[in-house]
Amino acid sequence: METSIKISYIPIVIITLLTCGLIAGCVSKQPESPKPKTERSVYTVPDSTLVLESSLETFNIETNERKVVYRIKEHIEAPNWSPDGSYFLFNSGGSLYTLPVEGGEPQKLDTGFADNCNNDHGFSPDGSEIVLSHSPEGRGSLIYIVPAEGGTPRQVTDKDPSYWHGWSPDGDTLVYPALRNGDFDIYAISVDGGEETRLTTAPGLDDGAEYTPDGEWIYFNSVRTGVMKIFRMRPDGSGVEQVTFNEEYGDWFPHPSPDGKWIVFLSYDASVEGHPADKNVVLRMMPLEGGEPEVVVELFGGQGTINVPSWSPDSKKFAFVSYDYVKP
Repeated sequence: METSIKISYIPIVIITLLTCGLIAGCVSKQPESPKPKTERSVYTVPDSTLVLESSLETFNIETNERKVVYRIKEHIEAPNWSPDGSYFLFNSGGSLYTLPVEGGEPQKLDTGFADNCNNDHGFSPDGSEIVLSHSPEGRGSLIYIVPAEGGTPRQVTDKDPSYWHGWSPDGDTLVYPALRNGDFDIYAISVDGGEETRLTTAPGLDDGAEYTPDGEWIYFNSVRTGVMKIFRMRPDGSGVEQVTFNEEYGDWFPHPSPDGKWIVFLSYDASVEGHPADKNVVLRMMPLEGGEPEVVVELFGGQGTINVPSWSPDSKKFAFVSYDYVKP
C-alpha cells in the first residue's frame, strides 16, 4: 500500500478534463457576521510551461485567519474534516488520502479500488465509515461505503451515475444527485441499499444535497430559477424554499456547520456555466436561519475547492483547496 502521493505532473489540458465532476457558529463568542477575507481578486491561467499547485487550506470564521496546511505540485480535491477533528480526507489521482490536521505526509487509504474514485466522499456521522463515489470500468459513478480505516467497499447504489453528497444525522440515509431519464435530481437511499427515492422533480440540474445537523432540512443547489442558487427542502422533498437570490453569483455546494448556525458555499460569477476548474471564485457564508451572504475567501479554483462537507467538528473552521500555476 502506498504511503504518500506519487502522481506525475499533469498537463493543464488534462487537468481540466479530469477535474470535471457532475454534468454540467461556532462557539459562544461569535462575530455578528463574518468579515471578508480577500487574497486574490483577479487571476488568469498562465501558459502551459507551468504546473498546477494545490493548497489545502483552512479558514477560521472567528479570527478570519486563512492558513495553508498542505501544498503540493499535484492535483488534490475536496477535503473532508474527520468527525474527531484529527485529520482530513481528500482525493487525488483517483484515490483517497488522509492527512493530519497539523500537516505532514498524506497516507493513501485502502478503499478496495485502484483508481476512479472521484471528489464526492465523506464520513458517517459517528466517523466509523467513509462513503465514496467510484466509477467501475464501463459504468458511471456508484456509491460505496468502507470502514474509516480502510477495507472492503460495500456497494450502496445500483444505478449510475450517482454522486454522494449527504449523510443523515441518524446515520440511516444517504442523499445524492443522480442522472435518471436525462435529468439530474436529488435522490435518497438507505445506507443498506435498496430502492432509491426521488426527492426533486424540477427540470434542470439539482446538486450538492446535504442535511442540516438536526436532520430537519436538506440544502442543495439548483438551476431551476435560471441561475444556480441555494435551496432547501424537507427530507421527504417537500417544502422547497429558495435561500440565495443575488443574480451576480451562481451558488454551489452548501455546507451547514455542525452547530447549525452557518452555511458556507462556493460562488462563481453568474456568467460561468457549471462548476468548472480554473476560475476566480469566492466562498460565501451566511446564517443558517437566513440573511445576506458575505464573501469570506476569494481564490482561484472552483471544481474541487469545496465540493463536500468540510467543517471542523467544533464549527470554528472549514477546509478547502485553492490552486495556482507555478514553475515545475
